[in-house]
Amino acid sequence: MSKYIPTIGLEIHAELKTKTKMFCDSLNDPFEKHPNTNVCPVCLGHPGTLPVMNRSAVEAVLKVGMALNGEIPQFSKFDRKNYFYPDLPKAYQISQYDLPLIFGGILDGIRLRRIHLEEDTARLLHQLPDNLEVTSLKAAPAGRQVKASYVDYNRAGVPLMELVTEPDIKNADQAVEFAKALQLILRYLEVSDADMERGQMRVEANISIHSRDDESLGTKVEVKNINSFRAVHDAIEYELQRQQEALEKGETIKQETRGWDENKKKTVSQRSKEEAHDYRYFPETDLPPLDLSSFALGELKNSLPELPKEKRARLIIEYDLQPEQAVVLVADKKVVEYFENAVSELKTFIPNAGPRNFQTLFNYLTNDVFGLMAERGTSISELKLTPENFAELVAMVITEKVSSRAAKDILPKILESGEDPHELVKAEGLAQVSNEDDLTLVAKIILERYPKVVADYKKGKSNALQFMVGKAMAELRGSGNPEILQKVFKRILDSV
Repeated sequence: MSKYIPTIGLEIHAELKTKTKMFCDSLNDPFEKHPNTNVCPVCLGHPGTLPVMNRSAVEAVLKVGMALNGEIPQFSKFDRKNYFYPDLPKAYQISQYDLPLIFGGILDGIRLRRIHLEEDTARLLHQLPDNLEVTSLKAAPAGRQVKASYVDYNRAGVPLMELVTEPDIKNADQAVEFAKALQLILRYLEVSDADMERGQMRVEANISIHSRDDESLGTKVEVKNINSFRAVHDAIEYELQRQQEALEKGETIKQETRGWDENKKKTVSQRSKEEAHDYRYFPETDLPPLDLSSFALGELKNSLPELPKEKRARLIIEYDLQPEQAVVLVADKKVVEYFENAVSELKTFIPNAGPRNFQTLFNYLTNDVFGLMAERGTSISELKLTPENFAELVAMVITEKVSSRAAKDILPKILESGEDPHELVKAEGLAQVSNEDDLTLVAKIILERYPKVVADYKKGKSNALQFMVGKAMAELRGSGNPEILQKVFKRILDSV
């Protein structure tokens, strides 16, 4: 056991999915490839302009707070957070300080301190990405490497939610699980896509360690703008090890802001850590205080969807799934919706469908359909295979109208064409053959073709029977009923 105790808190930023920016009518479009297109005098900080609050963004944060059992105060307000940096056109950021939208809350046993709303900053480009459509940069040589930094203000002013946890997290794995759980909730609420690769969700970790013999917390180090779950894990692990080694050498941990260098897999010092007074917060004079009781809080509460934790519990009970199976489905809101729609359709084909049938549908979805999606690089929403057609195909397997082998063969064709599985099975001649007389004729052909295998069966070699069933299935192009085929072969062989 280590003689040091880690203390970790997270600050997680998520860009909200609104039509316009936080304080102006400029479009909030994270996919815009042309820099400095979605801008206006307000979000560019021109003198004399006035901000107007985006009500949808406030409602989005209130929904997050409700989902996480936070406290909504009667009043809230916006504040100016002052600091000079090229990504802030006004040289200050409209944020919230002492009266955020949400106080408290809890997620996966981790207490929340607050959730507040602010405007995002611009993007600084130190290397021009390949997908950026640049038409007028004179200083960008071949290879898109630049010796200067360019600023894209499309992101400046986008509504940005910030969630701050209490320092309850004890290790890197717990931090990652918390961030993943929050990302999923944001997606279920449809308030943010929270895509870390696109910068729509960014994690900052406040990390300190202290001796087990010392009850006071250690010196806090902030690691900023971590943009993947793997990086969250690695950055925390590295920083904990760095601080431990420093203390064991008798060094003092400095309160500072560090960044994560993905290439070197290490944190690097950026600047001394600011305190709240360094930002000179004061109330935003151009925005009135918010009376949150004027919002339709009851309607917002009723609009909340079934959240991931509750959905996992219901799937386990309703469909008799294993906990890990429920986790797989709930990890993507569109996937679990597809599964439940397919179950509903399955019940129309098999009125008495039960847990075994739901398990069959789950297996075909997560093994076969997921595999084909991965091969094609498509998502569940892009499939031409509708839940109804998928359920019909699974029902045909369950009722032995088509073999499992044949179903796996025609599944890719339905994915490509969206055809009705019944019509496709009929056109391909893949309807399962279960008639014993028809299967007896095929079995006799196989027995005549492989006399040595027949002799092996007589000598007690059990795999000889499976060999003959396999050959008969090949003869029937996978449409034979394997259980009945086995029964037919045994009857003929045992009578000889």
